[in-house]
Amino acid sequence: MANDTSDVIAQLTWLRIEHRDLDEAILQLSAKSGADQLQLRRLKKRKLRIKDMLSYLESKLIPDLDA
Repeated sequence: MANDTSDVIAQLTWLRIEHRDLDEAILQLSAKSGADQLQLRRLKKRKLRIKDMLSYLESKLIPDLDA
């Protein structure tokens, strides 16, 4: 269990860094005049997928409680 938790935390750390990097790339690309809209849309979709993965992994860290 502890090893699983450390793996999830490592994945979360990596995904947060990638999410932040994508955010910066999107801002820089948006600032350019004549920016490639297809590339911009792909980056935004990738960022949303990473956000979903972050939510999923964070929920795995919450212990299940018996009702």
